[in-house]
Amino acid sequence: MIDLQPNTLNILLYISIFLGVLLAYEGVAQFLLRGESSSEARNRRMKMIQGGASTDEVLQLLRDPAMMVSGERLGLIARLRRLLAQAGLTIGPVPVLFAIALFAAVIFVAASRFISPGLALVLSITVAVAFPVIVLVAIKDARAEKLTKQLPDALDLMARGLKVGHPVAVTVGNVATDLPDPIGSEFGVIQDQINYGDDVATAFRDFAKRVGTEDANYLAVSIGIQHGTGGNLARILNILSQVIRDRQTMQKKIKAISAEGRLSSLILTFLPVFIFLSIHLTTPSFYGDIQSDPLFPYFAGAIIGLTVIQGLILRRLVSFKF
Repeated sequence: MIDLQPNTLNILLYISIFLGVLLAYEGVAQFLLRGESSSEARNRRMKMIQGGASTDEVLQLLRDPAMMVSGERLGLIARLRRLLAQAGLTIGPVPVLFAIALFAAVIFVAASRFISPGLALVLSITVAVAFPVIVLVAIKDARAEKLTKQLPDALDLMARGLKVGHPVAVTVGNVATDLPDPIGSEFGVIQDQINYGDDVATAFRDFAKRVGTEDANYLAVSIGIQHGTGGNLARILNILSQVIRDRQTMQKKIKAISAEGRLSSLILTFLPVFIFLSIHLTTPSFYGDIQSDPLFPYFAGAIIGLTVIQGLILRRLVSFKF
């Protein structure tokens, strides 16, 4: 018979608790995250149309109300829904809030063993809220960057279709079919909006709100002007495609030229932290002997503040908006 030591039992107990919480979360997530398939959504739209629903009511299935309101009037839930939509995620805000609450509870239980309950509560809430937001913003930025790189090819494909006589809806459908995600999915939503009665300018304006990039706004404005005044849309798309490519080329040149400055800013920002950790780990008494001095907290706070300010200033110096 195997004789388990107390430490081994504790480790097995923690592993069992972790697996139990993980399985419980997966079960609840599967229940809350279940969404309708494309065929179910299509059938629901058809039933609404047969029941005499108006075009606006049908289009609400394709539009997220959080994307239709200006940023100043959005609440926290609407802002979270907009962030999830711009990140390309199909989950709603309720599962995300549930995950944040569960994450905060786990951090609180773990941190309360080492620090006071009040400080553990503040730490758990801060980390549980900040970490998912940072991850979602990173996913949104990566998706927007990828979509921006695909946008010139999509505009060229639309322009070629328009030159041979295809209508706008057909050229949008070609982009949705031929190009990969995320541009394919976004143009698929545009095609659905046009097919269900929305005009082209509104569909592209909603696309710009969902994506949240300058190039998408330029496209929406160009489509809106052409839709209202007329003109050669194929030539407009070709010019806009070339402008976007030129901007991307300029961005790469600026990043290459500023690479040395950005690396220098990182070194100057993290070098004091590296020096402090090196000295503190190798010679703990170097700072330990003066920690009891009344002036130590003030000088430590000033040094930390100056280091943070230096990092922010250097970041502003090497960050270029174009």
